[in-house]
Amino acid sequence: MKREFLEGLGLEKEAIEKIMAEHGKTVETHKTKATDLQSSLDDLKGQLTQRDKDLKELKKKAEGSEELQTQLTNLQKQYDDDKVSYEKKIKDTQLSSALKLALNGKVHDADLVTGLIDKTKIELGEDGNVAKGLDEQIKTLQESKSFLFVSQEDSTPLIKGVKPVEGEPGGQPSASIGANFAKSANEKEKAVKNSFWD
Repeated sequence: MKREFLEGLGLEKEAIEKIMAEHGKTVETHKTKATDLQSSLDDLKGQLTQRDKDLKELKKKAEGSEELQTQLTNLQKQYDDDKVSYEKKIKDTQLSSALKLALNGKVHDADLVTGLIDKTKIELGEDGNVAKGLDEQIKTLQESKSFLFVSQEDSTPLIKGVKPVEGEPGGQPSASIGANFAKSANEKEKAVKNSFWD
């Protein structure tokens, strides 16, 4: 959100500062979540690397023992299954996070819309963001389920207690209700004074 946009709405400086501070908190929360997610992914990768190392050591120790070879084979199978499961979880988590980030501000409920997206058609770029496959699905969903998406009117921030500056099509500002009331009261007062002196 840009400060110039808020200034264009005719907001006072104090209101703009409060909005920008709140927006900064939201951005910081997203950064923290992304950092936590990356930390979890790094931990999982570290666990997989350690398992690889442990299995190699076991293979060396198991040479010549049939019973240990059988246990090792079973462990290897379990490890391979776990590795596939971890990699799938990592990929799903990265994909879901990238989708939610891409949908942020465009939909009313990012979790719901993410569930409607065919993730097999989504490709992530090297930076971890959605690279392909989302735009086409979004267009289809907008046509069939437009209520899920934030309309252009809804995307304008709702700021309670402040009314943006209004104007007439010719560029002249319209008279406010207060100004009209004051004008009417002045005219009535003049009429009363004039009738009194007549």
